[in-house]
Formats: sequence, structure tokens, C-alpha cells
Amino acid sequence: MNIAEKPIAAIIGRRISTGDGIHMIANNYKKGFRIDTHMHREAQLVYAARGTMQVTTPKGRWLVPPDRAVWVPARLAHAIDVLADIEMRTLYFDLDWLAREERSESLRSEFVVRVSPLLHQAILALFDEHTTAERTGLLVKLAMLELHQAEDSATFIPLPHEPRCRRAADIVLSDPTGAHEIETLAREVGTSARTLSRLFSAETQLSFKSWCQRARVAAAIEKLSTDVNVSVKQLASDLGYASVPAFSHAFRQVTGKTPTEFAEKA
Repeated sequence: MNIAEKPIAAIIGRRISTGDGIHMIANNYKKGFRIDTHMHREAQLVYAARGTMQVTTPKGRWLVPPDRAVWVPARLAHAIDVLADIEMRTLYFDLDWLAREERSESLRSEFVVRVSPLLHQAILALFDEHTTAERTGLLVKLAMLELHQAEDSATFIPLPHEPRCRRAADIVLSDPTGAHEIETLAREVGTSARTLSRLFSAETQLSFKSWCQRARVAAAIEKLSTDVNVSVKQLASDLGYASVPAFSHAFRQVTGKTPTEFAEKA
């Protein structure tokens, strides 16, 4: 597949440039909008101040609700799907600027980071029309310090590359609420349950059961982020959990929050 490189100049939106290798673009997108697979020559920090998006890279799927942001290295192919109306705020970093960043080694791979209140305010302040060059420099430094604090992959679904394993993963992702048995999936993709189990562990670093749980929790996060009227009880039932406590326990294992706490934040 030919992946197009998208120059910053071609992106429509309100833009700010520091003249020192950092570019910032503000955009609003409606639910259902898709930015097809592309890459940039710059690295970027993508944040939705409101709304939820899904970022897909060769490594996997990153669900990005309002309390998270995604780091995308330069020239990494990625696509963005808007799951709920978003106010996107993106920071682009030239490679020369990154080379001067002391911890640039940790920014060579994509990851999702939990957005602290401080990082949230720093990003929003960078788009303030009255921000001076000096203030911008300090805010960028603050944002990068916060970015380096912790990587959070709770909303990440690793995607296997081995063909049989990937077909099985796609079946689960097409219906994460289903009760998928590994024996049934193995027959559908033409292998044994033992081989499929081994492939999931090797390709995703998760057991088949843990991978399916993450897929179900990701589906729950998407629902909580996009449907303000959904109840935790109904969601637990829809996702196949025997009870609300069982659902809450699984949700907290992955996200560190209960579904109710997450919904309030989203």
C-alpha cells in the first residue's frame, strides 16, 4: 500500500508556528470523520480536548478518550477515526528540534499517555492567541516534561501480524461483545487452539483471554465516550459480563478507574 506523506502546509485548521521547529494546529472534526493512513515528516502529539478518537498504527489500535493523548513519531503510518465530535489540538515537532530534546530516544515509538490536568492546561494555553514566544517556549518545555512522566497503554489493543492470528483478532474486534471461544476461532482460521494461543502470546504479549478482555474494555470505553445516556448496568450486560461488579473489576484492571469514574471524566 502506498502511504502518502501529508505536509503540514496541507492541513486545514488554525495554525501557530514558533519559528523554532514547532508547529501547532487546532481542528474540530465530527463523529464518523476519518483521516486515512498517512505520515508526516514531523513527530506529533495528538490530543482531543473534547471527544474520542481511535489511532491505528502498524503496531495496533490506540483508543484515545479525552484524558489521553497519542505520540506519533515522524514518518510513522497512521490513521485516525473520530468516534465522537472532537476538538483536536496537535503539536508537530521538526526532527532537528527533537534531536535537541534530552530524552528523544524515548520518543522513537508511538504510545498513548495519560493527560494530567497540568498537561491539559499547557496544551490549551499553547493555542492562546495572546501567548508570547517566551511563554510558548516554557509551555512546550512543560508539556514535554509531563509527556515523559509515564507511558499508559491501557487503551491499546496490540494487533498481531501472523495471518491466522490476525484473522482471529479481526473476528473478535468485529464483535467484541461476543463469547469467543479459542477452539471455535481456531477452527475458523484453520489452526489448532494450542497454536492460536501460542500465537496470541507471541504476537501481542497478552494471553488470548487477556487480549479479548482488553478488546471488550476498549469497546466499553468507546461506548462510554460516545453515549452519555448509556448505563453501566446495561453496558455490562451488552458486553457479556455476569454482573456489574465483574465488569467494573475488569474495567479497573485495564484502565485504573471504574466505569463510572471514567464516564464522569469523559
